[in-house]
Amino acid sequence: MKHTKKLLLLGALAALVVFVAGCGAQSGGDGSDGGTEQNQAAEEKSLTGTLDEVKDFMFVVTDDSGVSYSLTLEGGEATLDGLAAGDRVTVTYTGVLSEVDAFEGTVLSVVKAE
Repeated sequence: MKHTKKLLLLGALAALVVFVAGCGAQSGGDGSDGGTEQNQAAEEKSLTGTLDEVKDFMFVVTDDSGVSYSLTLEGGEATLDGLAAGDRVTVTYTGVLSEVDAFEGTVLSVVKAE
């Protein structure tokens, strides 16, 4: 019975050590493992599609394959001046676009596409 308690205690301690070590292995903002994601977020990208919806600080662009993306104008200097729903536009941005998640990035410019 004494051996069983010691083995259980040692097993629990080993599991705790593995858990704590795993938590420390997550990538942080120190430039080691997290650098790739930060570089992707800072990289300029573009999206061309139809301007579907315009609200105060938010707009929706649908690309040529029918996927709609909601973007925000907060934090950047871009405007939608002279643009209206139905216009074909090219959006230059940094960050990550997602069909389901909120836009995380900055819209750098929105211009009529040629």
